[in-house]
Amino acid sequence: MTRKILFILPFILLAWVASAQNATEILDKAAQFYENSNGIKAKFSLHTSIPQQGVAESFEGIVNMRDDKFKLETPDMITWYDGSTQWAYVLRTEEVNVSTPTGEELQFTNPALLLRSYKKGFKVSYKGESTTRQAKAAYDITLIPKGRSDIRIVEMQVEKLSGVPVAFTITDKNDATFAIYISAWETNINQPDSFFSFDEEAYPEAEIIDLR
Repeated sequence: MTRKILFILPFILLAWVASAQNATEILDKAAQFYENSNGIKAKFSLHTSIPQQGVAESFEGIVNMRDDKFKLETPDMITWYDGSTQWAYVLRTEEVNVSTPTGEELQFTNPALLLRSYKKGFKVSYKGESTTRQAKAAYDITLIPKGRSDIRIVEMQVEKLSGVPVAFTITDKNDATFAIYISAWETNINQPDSFFSFDEEAYPEAEIIDLR
């Protein structure tokens, strides 16, 4: 999994709200939802297309998030972030890359930070209504960065009746696309802080590579 894929995954929380036609209101409610969620666990599938590299791939995963912390599990990698340090464990090589994400990177790995700052960093638009892949009515919202960014546009589809996100497509400046689909979610998980940190005792054979 590329770092870019990792950074966009927390966009899964952006539209987790009751239906509304004002895009700003939707994101304001999303911020409140996240603050009150007491920890979220979501199952997702991610489909990527990178034309310049001739790459197309799909995989499924699970993400746990609470406050500014997350744990991301995919078939080839497990990533922990405890609010300051990030550990990326590659299952095939048993290597753990340790890093400290920059402020810019945290806009995409920290949903709370993104939701608090989206008004400054993105132009938000309500685009109308559409039909989901499950044939349900939905609202369409787009976010376009106001300044320089690797992301060109984010397109979100929010189910009208439930208010949950059903599809996200992120297009970067090189026209690579990352489509995210949510299949299941839970709130009030409230994982302990230790859940979001790498446990060396649980991976005794891991080679730790400190990139800080």
